[in-house]
Amino acid sequence: MISPARRPARHVAARMTATMALVLAASGCAGSTGGGKDSDAEATSLTVLDYYTDAPEHHQWTETLASCGRRAGVRIEHTSVPPASLVPQVLRQASSHTLPDLLMLDNADLQQVARTGALAPLDTFGPLNGATNGATSGTASGTASGIDTRDVTEGILSAGTYDGKVYGLAPYVSTVALFYNKDMLAEAGVAVPRTWDELRAAAARLTRPGRYGMAVDANATFEGTWQFLPFLWSNGGDESKLDTPEAARALRLWVDLVKSGSMSTSVLNWNQADVHDQFAAGRTAMMINGPWRIPALKADEKLKWGVAPVPVPRAGQPPVTPLGGEVWTVPRSDSTARQKKAARVLGCLNTPANTRALAAQHLTVPSRAGVAAEYAEANPSMSVFVDSVKDARVRTARLGVRWPQAATGIYTAIQSALTGRQTPEEALKDAQRIATGAGL
Repeated sequence: MISPARRPARHVAARMTATMALVLAASGCAGSTGGGKDSDAEATSLTVLDYYTDAPEHHQWTETLASCGRRAGVRIEHTSVPPASLVPQVLRQASSHTLPDLLMLDNADLQQVARTGALAPLDTFGPLNGATNGATSGTASGTASGIDTRDVTEGILSAGTYDGKVYGLAPYVSTVALFYNKDMLAEAGVAVPRTWDELRAAAARLTRPGRYGMAVDANATFEGTWQFLPFLWSNGGDESKLDTPEAARALRLWVDLVKSGSMSTSVLNWNQADVHDQFAAGRTAMMINGPWRIPALKADEKLKWGVAPVPVPRAGQPPVTPLGGEVWTVPRSDSTARQKKAARVLGCLNTPANTRALAAQHLTVPSRAGVAAEYAEANPSMSVFVDSVKDARVRTARLGVRWPQAATGIYTAIQSALTGRQTPEEALKDAQRIATGAGL
């Protein structure tokens, strides 16, 4: 999640979940973009679909795709759509057997698509891990000898895995952390909070007329769920059973911040961009957000900011944050040649050199552990995110394709508890009913 256009999920996708399963299953899930012969010589171009629109920060993708295409001996026909349009377009293309040769998906959407048979397992194109394509130099793309996944952590690989098979790889990933205004904390004599108790105290001391101490995105979308997950998971809560004391204590923290006046009730309507705007304007001293906000923060020379791990219930424990980002996949088609070429391009996107270059362009974390460590040394503001990614959890890890129901239950509970309609315990009991499909 997620991040925006790297956002963790979109509420449109939640509404489309059941429809996707039916449409893709009925369609047979096989694309027909290639057709014809299976000789590699017949595959001279590939179609690529993502939701990286024409924003300047996404121009690197166009260049990288073209370069990887040249190495695979194909011309890239690259199409981008707005984030909310990707899943509906995949539905339409699946039903008409016109899926692209290479498809990008938010990692939380992968299992829903993979279970229909629309995607090819990446070991179809050779064994994973033991690639002999020279990928460690960053100069070669995936080949029939395998796609190189060496040094990709198990957690990141799981983001592209369904039913024990890897269907997608992420060149980079993201998560969230605590951003804070250095001047405001210094003026108030407040240390950077590391625990929930410290967060409550710091937010209260930083709050004054015209300024709140803390801000989160608590809106009624998957983005609100994404921001709550570090608090839920770090306290031992689990989306597979939401009506627990651990989950209630996490939600109580947010309720207390709002009730005490340390956090605005407007968080119920803010998305992550809104939270950033409040922080940049000096209307909140701290916020939860992702590294994709760093370029805008750096552009404001008057703003002195820092970044720290998301506060945890008890001192000394690492936060458990959600793993965001997109995975690249190879849809099935009736052309083996096109699939092989697409796999080569996918392998190229995930070489060490490209993971670092793309992560630097997007202010995210390279998916290869060794590359990420070097990247953090060169980019200190990213070190918190690199460390958090090590323990980050994939949103679909516990529930798989049932994740959207749980996510809907969570953001519904957040809305109900923060508005005072229900206690955290009551709200989470209803959330559990939503998560299990029992309704209200």
